[in-house]
Amino acid sequence: MLAPAQLAGLMDHTLLKPEATEADILRLCHEARENSCCSVCINPAWVALAARELAGSGVKVCTVVGFPLGATLTSVKVNEASRVIELGAQEVDMVLNVGALKSGQQQLASYDIFAVAQLCRAHLVTSKIIFETCLLTREEKILACQFCIEAGANFVKTSTGFSSGGATTADVQLMSEQVKPAGLGVKASGGIRTLADARAMIEAGATRLGVSATLKILAEARAAAV
Repeated sequence: MLAPAQLAGLMDHTLLKPEATEADILRLCHEARENSCCSVCINPAWVALAARELAGSGVKVCTVVGFPLGATLTSVKVNEASRVIELGAQEVDMVLNVGALKSGQQQLASYDIFAVAQLCRAHLVTSKIIFETCLLTREEKILACQFCIEAGANFVKTSTGFSSGGATTADVQLMSEQVKPAGLGVKASGGIRTLADARAMIEAGATRLGVSATLKILAEARAAAV
C-alpha cells in the first residue's frame, strides 16, 4: 500500500472544466504544491499562469491538446502543443483522432500521435496520448498502444472525462500489458473519486492518476494510514 505522499506523487491534480476561473486555477496550484502532487492538469489558456505559480515548486504543469474530441487537424495539434510548451507546459496530454482510428485510417491516426509525441520529445516534454477507451474496441485499443510505442510517446491515457465513460481497471490492465514492456507509462483518468478507485487503478497497472478528487482521496489515504 502506497503512503499518502507516494500516492500524491502519482497524481495529476486536474481541473479542466470550461467554467474554471483564475481563482480556481490559483487554488488548484496551491493545493498541488501543498500536497506535492506530480502536476496540475489544466486547459491551455491557464498554462502561463500555472507556470508562474508553480515555478521552483517541483509540481509540473500539464495541459491538454486537441481536447476533448481529438478531431482537430494534426497541424493544429502540433501548433497548440508548440505554443503551450513555449508558455511553460512540461507535460502534454493529446487526444488521438478517434474517428480516424475507428475508420481504419491507420496512417492518419498514427501520424497524428507521432507528430505531437516527437515535438514533445524534441523539447524534453512528457507526452501522454488519450485514447477515450469507452469509444474503442479491444482491437483498436491495442492498435493505439502500438502507435504510441512507435511514435515515442511517454504515456498512454484512458480518458478525457468528457465522454460516456472513464477509466476501467480492465482497460488499464490491457494498456499496461501492451506498453509497459516498451517502457511507457499508463495514466488512468476519468471517474477516479475514492481511495479504493485509485488503488484499483494502480493495482491494474496505472503509473499515473488524473484526478479532480485529489484532496478527498489523499484525506482518505491519510486516515487509513493512521
